[in-house]
Amino acid sequence: MYDVLVAGEINPDLILSAPDLKVEFGQVETLVEDSTLTIGSSSAIFACGAARLGLRVAFIGMVGDDLFGRFMLQALHDRSVNTTNVCVNPSLKTGFSVILNRGDDRAILTYSGAMSELQAEQIPNDLLLQARHLHIASYFLQTRLQPGLPDLLSRARACGLTTSLDPNWDPSERWAGFEKLLPFIDVFFPNEAEAISLAHAQTCEEALDKLGKHCKLVAIKLGARGAIARGGDCMVKASSPTVRVVDTVGAGDSFDAGFIYGYLQGWEIERCLHLATTCGALSIRNHGGTVGQPTLAEAQAVGVDNGR
Repeated sequence: MYDVLVAGEINPDLILSAPDLKVEFGQVETLVEDSTLTIGSSSAIFACGAARLGLRVAFIGMVGDDLFGRFMLQALHDRSVNTTNVCVNPSLKTGFSVILNRGDDRAILTYSGAMSELQAEQIPNDLLLQARHLHIASYFLQTRLQPGLPDLLSRARACGLTTSLDPNWDPSERWAGFEKLLPFIDVFFPNEAEAISLAHAQTCEEALDKLGKHCKLVAIKLGARGAIARGGDCMVKASSPTVRVVDTVGAGDSFDAGFIYGYLQGWEIERCLHLATTCGALSIRNHGGTVGQPTLAEAQAVGVDNGR
């Protein structure tokens, strides 16, 4: 029924933007140039990007019975993401992030709320059997999912699904307990800083080599420099199209969506990586993580050769 099942955090982002934004305490009022209330969370932005490319996407996560929860459910529905399996828990508050954005840099203030409450046991095999692929994001924020995640990934494999994971940043910077997951992951999506921290490496190339020994395929996001990936003995690089930067929120999640689209079509790594970097670049043309996400035709129009 679905190409991708996304199990993850679900929350809105309130983005406050100004080119030279600097926040001061001491009751100093700071004016911004723009504000946007939009779909947030790595998992939800990925889900929207995958659906935008034409994949059939279902989401499972947890929200509160409140304004932010209802906003997210409607916004995902409007973007063709199935939310039937999202749990609404009236005893919890929906999490949210306030993003202070100044072009290519940002600070993020997050209230986790319900986003950390999903447990692996709440994702039944009956649901897994309806999908081809399972994607997990924000591992370090999903604290109640962590203990059961190796079993969930193992069950997904047994049900015939491929798997991917984007770790995102570890707020504690301990990067603990992650190595046990890598053997269950088909596609691993860290950015450069995350890869170096997770692998205890000095360079991106060293991190790629270390991580590649433990999972089938690693794609490391390098921002404006594109991306690098390794699957077995095959290592490839891809540059990123040049676009005007408006807001980098969600660019890595749009990258993931592009890569998984190609991966599920059976493309070679190089083609997947080129589509991924294009999707990531095009997503930063607008405020918020989802407004600038391209369709497949739009990605093709800026240089992705899908006929090769």
